[in-house]
Amino acid sequence: MRSPSNKSQQRRPGDRKPAHPRLTARDAALRALQDVVRGDAYASQALDRRLEEARLRPDDRRLAAGIFYSAVENRLYLEYMLSRFLEQKPEPVVQDILHIAAAQLLFMDRVPDHAAVDEAVKQVRAARHEGFAGLVNAVLRGLARARDAGELVLPEKEEDPLGWLSVKFSIARSAARRLIDAYGLEEAAAIAGWTPDHRQQTVRPNRLRMDAASFEQWLDGQGLKWRRGTVEDAYIVEGAGNLAATEGYRRGLFSIQGESAMLAALAVEPKRGMQILDACAAPGGKSCLMAERMGTSGRVYAWDLHAHRVELIRAAARRLGLDNVRPSERDARRPMDSMSLSMDAVLVDAPCSGLGVIADKPDIKGRQTEESLGALPPIQRDILDACCGAVKVGGLLVYATCTILPEENEAQARAFLERHPEFAPDEGDGWLPEALRPRLKDGMLQILPNRDALEGFFIARMRRKGV
Repeated sequence: MRSPSNKSQQRRPGDRKPAHPRLTARDAALRALQDVVRGDAYASQALDRRLEEARLRPDDRRLAAGIFYSAVENRLYLEYMLSRFLEQKPEPVVQDILHIAAAQLLFMDRVPDHAAVDEAVKQVRAARHEGFAGLVNAVLRGLARARDAGELVLPEKEEDPLGWLSVKFSIARSAARRLIDAYGLEEAAAIAGWTPDHRQQTVRPNRLRMDAASFEQWLDGQGLKWRRGTVEDAYIVEGAGNLAATEGYRRGLFSIQGESAMLAALAVEPKRGMQILDACAAPGGKSCLMAERMGTSGRVYAWDLHAHRVELIRAAARRLGLDNVRPSERDARRPMDSMSLSMDAVLVDAPCSGLGVIADKPDIKGRQTEESLGALPPIQRDILDACCGAVKVGGLLVYATCTILPEENEAQARAFLERHPEFAPDEGDGWLPEALRPRLKDGMLQILPNRDALEGFFIARMRRKGV
């Protein structure tokens, strides 16, 4: 028999469900960080999802975003500094709470220390780790005291350059080692430390729906601060929030796409009536740009290995009104005999280490291992060897990556040309903005973010020789 007190607590049909506690900005930041660190989610997607879930006021949304990105961008630095006050790593959720609070203490001047510490203790208790509350309080207060005393020091640059670069810029040691080997310590530091002056997004109009003048009027009508980019049709927008949530985006008036990614598609020089294969196409931005430049004519065959990513391509093409994109689930490492010598151009935007875009995707920095980095060049080689057979005589093969490591870029392209003497470098530069043309050598372009103020990308154009 149940006690009256238990019976009285039972919900009856029609009763309201108990209200969930309202999420704070720090809760949203913590959950997004856990998605990235524990679930391998992409930073921007994780944050957008958690902000939507929390339904915060605009000022709290900004606070959550600031805390989250400070924690993600500086993860290894925070881990290094916190380790001074920990004998061993606590439970994963406690580690993440410490990182969220430490990011506020070390990188956010406007957040009072007591607020960061007190809220961290509350989060530990809410996570049912009451036994760690005292530890979290002591560690964070010790961190703040060490900060004020100037005792938070990096590994010695001269004695341990690899450790210094890895900790200072929160880059995995395996990636830091390769950057130093390729560029030297000072240039590697300049690359790793580059960020735009302001948080910004790059957008381009859908040419099928509005020209440049109409798009600029639309931007002005939205009250957005914008400027023209280096690449044709690129517009740099500052302080716009989530542009993907706007009505204009949903209506397919524009796309959000980095300038270097745009260049990789423009390197194909898409024209009306062409047949193009985009072999590693998801999420579809390059496929859609090429299809837009082709009007409603021709075909862009857009492949990806995974069904859910093919759906991203399909959704992008549908949003932009592009009937000439043909998405399909295919492994680009396997030749497709029916396409042999039939494509005007093939774009291979290959899987890569992503070290050229860490300013936009800071979650990439700490993920690389020797194993993951070593596995990439063979995959890139296999995709190139499989897809080059689709390029018709006189057609173009474009190889692109969003990294800056030579073994994935120039070395990969030159090795391909040695294996395939039927291809030669194409040195045409009409697809490039004037400012970047001096960078083109042997049909290959390496963009460095710190030097060119664009996302780090590599693009190589190779043309099948005539008979």
